[in-house]
Amino acid sequence: MKPKRRRLLFVLIGLALLGGAVALALSALRDTMVFFYAPTELAEKPPRAGASLRVGGLVEEGSVVRDGTQVTFRITDLTSSVPVTYTGVLPDLFREGQGIVVEGKLQPDGTFAATRVLAKHDEKYMPPEVAEALKKSGQWRPDVAKT
Repeated sequence: MKPKRRRLLFVLIGLALLGGAVALALSALRDTMVFFYAPTELAEKPPRAGASLRVGGLVEEGSVVRDGTQVTFRITDLTSSVPVTYTGVLPDLFREGQGIVVEGKLQPDGTFAATRVLAKHDEKYMPPEVAEALKKSGQWRPDVAKT
């Protein structure tokens, strides 16, 4: 084999190995990535089954029901809403009408099973994802929340 062909063969093998490594890295990242959805986006294009995701919006007024450490409530972007169940201690700042982000998985019945609840840290703050979702839905009220 001539040196020129040998170099070409090594370059092609190197590119194939590099492509394989990139494909493996991307498939591993896809399993650990957590995507953010607003309730309207979740209704329009549901995620794949078993995917971890975040849903953000406002806690719907009158929707919070507590039963010991089990809490059910609805998250809304003022267009659509998603029922959420959470078992555990909620953040002290959790209340109705507040911007929150929950992390977990969407169940087959359409209920979101949250494993983590993130609440705002002061009265003027709203998570950027929630503010963006409210802006898209046309329900943004900058006098109430500021990012």
